[in-house]
Order: sequence, then C-alpha cells, then structure tokens
Amino acid sequence: MFNTNNFTMKTKFSVITLCVIGLSSILSCSHQLVGTWNVDKYETVSLDQQGISLSNIGTITFQGNYKGEKHIQYKVLGIQRNDNLGFDWAANENYVSIKNGGAEFSKTWIILESKRNIQRWKSTDGNNQVQILHLSK
Repeated sequence: MFNTNNFTMKTKFSVITLCVIGLSSILSCSHQLVGTWNVDKYETVSLDQQGISLSNIGTITFQGNYKGEKHIQYKVLGIQRNDNLGFDWAANENYVSIKNGGAEFSKTWIILESKRNIQRWKSTDGNNQVQILHLSK
C-alpha cells in the first residue's frame, strides 16, 4: 500500500534540502568576494576605437554587510581620475552588481572566472564598449 505520510515527509525533506543547497551556493559566492582585491587590469574594448588597458590601478573592498569601498587611481589621455567612492553590492554564482559606486564600476558584471584569489568579470556600458575587470587577492 501507498503511505501518504511517508511520501509527504520525503517531499518536504527534498524541498528543504534543495533550498539549503541553493542558499548556501549563493552565500558562498558572496562570501568568496569579501575582502580587499587588487585591480590588476581594467580594459575597455570598442569595435570602432582602440581599446584601453590599465594595470594595477588600485583596490576594491567588499565588506560582509554588502557595502564596499574603491580606491582607484589612473590616468587616461593625460586626465587623472580618482575614484574613492563607497558602494553597495550583491552577488550570485553568475553576476556581481555594484550600485552607487560611480559610473565606471556601478553596473552588473558577468562573472567569467571566480576563484578564491582571482576574479575576472565583463560588462558593457550600453554604448558599444565592453569592460573587463581582473582582480586578485
């Protein structure tokens, strides 16, 4: 005979297990970002213009409370840029979103590579330019 109590219990256990696994994978991606990262390379690529590649331009810090700070300094075409703004952030296994952090970094980034000590992301500005960000701890 079919025992409905046993079936219901197994179904509840399966749903709870899936929720725990899903939540832990999201939290582990976020937890992996917490800390200070060196901005090893920041590239801007355009179809119709020469790309720009900047190396070792500063640090970006992701705090456990989903806040962060950038300390970025670079010079492009003789113009000095300093970006020392705070930001809010969110992440999952595929994307990192930085909000309120200035025009260059405030966007959703696609995660290309995510390891304990290396991050590589890609995004676009909506104007035919692609940005690629290389971070390391």
